[in-house]
Amino acid sequence: MQATVSRYDSETASGVVLTDRGVELPFTAEAVAHTPVRLLRLGQRVRITTTGSGASLAITEIHFITLP
Repeated sequence: MQATVSRYDSETASGVVLTDRGVELPFTAEAVAHTPVRLLRLGQRVRITTTGSGASLAITEIHFITLP
């Protein structure tokens, strides 16, 4: 699923993304801990991996979107 970073705290490496379906999802530093992502910026497009559904939907990984 793709999303846009809408809030990011570089000190805690946590924030919120807005999915293409209009849903805001928070994420913690754990979502980027095992990925190449080290810094995000507002408005940046990302690809997210999630678990759960509905109210229990949670981000497990965040990756940069790379263009060919």
